[in-house]
Order: sequence, then structure tokens, then C-alpha cells
Amino acid sequence: MSPAAKPYHAPAWLPGGHAQTIWPLLIKPTPLKLRRERWTTPDGDFIDVDHLDAPPGAPVLVLFHGLEGSARSHYAISTARACRKAGWHFVLPHFRGCSGELNRQPRAYHSGDSAEIDWILRRLHHANQGGRLHAAGVSLGGNALLKWAGERGETAAELVTGIAAMCAPLDLAGCGHHLARGFNRLYTQHFLKTLKAVSAARLQRFPGLFDAVRMRQAINLYQFDDAVTAPVHGFAGADDYWARASAKPWLASIRVPALAVNPKNDPFLPAHHLPSQAEVGSCVRLEQPAEGGHVGFVSGPFPGNLDWLPQRLLHFFRHQTS
Repeated sequence: MSPAAKPYHAPAWLPGGHAQTIWPLLIKPTPLKLRRERWTTPDGDFIDVDHLDAPPGAPVLVLFHGLEGSARSHYAISTARACRKAGWHFVLPHFRGCSGELNRQPRAYHSGDSAEIDWILRRLHHANQGGRLHAAGVSLGGNALLKWAGERGETAAELVTGIAAMCAPLDLAGCGHHLARGFNRLYTQHFLKTLKAVSAARLQRFPGLFDAVRMRQAINLYQFDDAVTAPVHGFAGADDYWARASAKPWLASIRVPALAVNPKNDPFLPAHHLPSQAEVGSCVRLEQPAEGGHVGFVSGPFPGNLDWLPQRLLHFFRHQTS
């Protein structure tokens, strides 16, 4: 019998979803030196993929980052460090435009970009020569990964041993509208600052790609997705995008071992939007701790550490995917 995973409990000195979300940004460890590769996509674009190498035959953990994330995100750094300690190969593919250089094509990335997930996993599977490939995603990356697994059904097992998603915004409408209210608007403004800057640069390269005035005037994610994300990626509007890109409807179709961790105090997604076990397939393990914030999971005495998330991932892949 495999050892039980350690459930998450927030330290008493860090109460509340907002504090638990923001504090990791202040205590993130020093990034490791990673090896970068540039991959040409099937449509002639590129993505940058960062590697922490390990001995041949070691398990591979690929981590898909969140909205405007990168290899320098706190969860990526802590996971890379945990993989180094475990002797695993760590891989972080940057979604288009997230590695510090504007991509070549008009499109960027979005929460339901399962086709991009599929292409990346197939390339990693081929490079790994059939070895153990574990796939995890955080926030937006977790949503896209879960959606991919649901769409692929039993065939997902041809590429990965299992999948794990941390704080995935499973219901994009519930998440997007919630981020437009109260204190949560600070998170929205943080995202919009970089999203608008990159979008303005993309518009210079591709005039007429979307309505520049509507993009500049957007004050929430609904307005931004309606003006930019949806038309650029073939959706009728924000409502269509959020409905079709959400992973929640696909959870019942997942046929590989899957872990979905969603704290009930996540400021991005209210607890009443989270799925019940009756709404997901038998391969899906739901963990919905009372606390954790949005990709927070701080543990230990003050000032805390960020070890819980990567250790939960490694435990799952070691013991629930064999």
C-alpha cells in the first residue's frame, strides 16, 4: 500500500485566501539554471522550452504554467528544485509569447489550448522514448491539461502516466466574473497590464487583428477576452470562449489517473463552482482543501516555504500512476 499524501493545512500565521495567494510571490526561491530549447511549431511559430536535465531513464515531469506565467513563476521554481532533489527531469514549455519574446504568428495561447498541449506532449513522449512522462499544470495550464485529457479519453494514456492540475479555473465563466469583483480586481489589473502590453505589440505586427480601442478600454478579463482572446483564437466572443475552453465538462471523460487540487478559498474560483466526485470520472481524484489560496500552499513556520505543491505532485506521480 502506498503512503498517504500529506493533506494541505495553511499555517496559522498566514490566514485567508488573499494572503495565501500573494505571500508566495514574496518568498519564492532563487531560480535554477535551466537549459532552453526553441521548438518550431507545426504552423511555423516557436515556443521556448526550459529543461532541468537528469540521468537517462529518469522520470520526466512537464509543467504547464498559468496565465502570464513562466519558468520564473514561484511554483515553477519550487517544482524544478524538487525534481532536482528527486533526480527527475523537469520540463517547462512556455506558451507562445511567455518566454520574453513575441511569437511569430497572430495567435497566442488560451485556457483551452488542448491542441498545443497535445503537440507538446507528443514531442516529449517521442524524445523520452516511451519512458515515464508525468504531466502537470497550474491554473490556466492545469485547465488546458485537464481538457486535453478529457478530449483524448483512453488515448491520453499513450503519452502520459497521469496528469495533475493545481488551482485550475475549471469553470472559466465563474472564475472570470469573480475576478471582476472587489479585491479580486487587483489580480485582474495585474494580468491586464502584461496582456495589454503584449497584445499591443502583436497588433503592431498584425494590424487589424482585433479592435485596439476595445482592448485598451478593457477593465476586466471578460472585456479583454471578448475583444482579443476570442477573435484571435476563433471564438465568437468571451461567452463562447469561456464555455468551450472550460475543463469542468470534460472531467467525466478522463481515463488516465488524474489529480485536481482546488482550495475552497481560492480567490479566483468560488467553491460553489467546484465539481463534486459525482461529476468526474473514476480516474479523477478531487482534493479541495479549505485553504491554500490561488497556487499558494505555503507551509512551515514563518516566513514559510513552497514545498507542499511540488511534493504533492511527486507523491501523486510516484504512487497513483504506476
